[in-house]
Amino acid sequence: MIARLKGIIDEIGVDWLVIDVSGVGYYVNCPANTINSLPEVGSTAAIHIETHVREGQISLYGFSEVRERECFRLLTTVQGVGAKVAIAILGSLSPDQLIDAIIAQDKLELTRAEGVGPRLAARLLTELKDRILSVSSNINDISVKKENSVLTGSRESLLDTNNDAISALVNLGYGRAESFAAVSRAVAGMDDDASIESIIPVALKELGQ
Repeated sequence: MIARLKGIIDEIGVDWLVIDVSGVGYYVNCPANTINSLPEVGSTAAIHIETHVREGQISLYGFSEVRERECFRLLTTVQGVGAKVAIAILGSLSPDQLIDAIIAQDKLELTRAEGVGPRLAARLLTELKDRILSVSSNINDISVKKENSVLTGSRESLLDTNNDAISALVNLGYGRAESFAAVSRAVAGMDDDASIESIIPVALKELGQ
């Protein structure tokens, strides 16, 4: 099983590359985000690999970071999401954006990816909402981590306030996922009893950065 390749980039396509490792050229399927992060042809690069073996055919999928590969693995556990669709999703959304979209239950954000319609987006949100944090080390999910770890009467109040702040930002024209991320970053530096009036200005500042 190939888990990582380091060599010279021989060719680059829209969603693939050929990497030369000691004279052997490996064809690797990659999301657009990974392709865009690569150096130019002839340069040395290291790619994290997920290997799929199907009916005697070996396919390699490459990623610029481990968390991207972990997201790929998680996506392909969902019914109706094959490797091609998972690559398309990760070509449209970074790991952080994917995590934010699932936590925020933002169906519209997921449908940005080619091959993901409303029905599949809804299935992704349902099946991954309790598992996506396994690949998240992002501060954006801090409010959800509080939800999972703080078993007190104030928890529901905190989450209601955060949700109200998110809804207010959505009403102002911001996307649900980016609103969720902004509110999460805002409350990270606040007390648990922070009011919506104090959260929204800080969240708006986060959105403006």
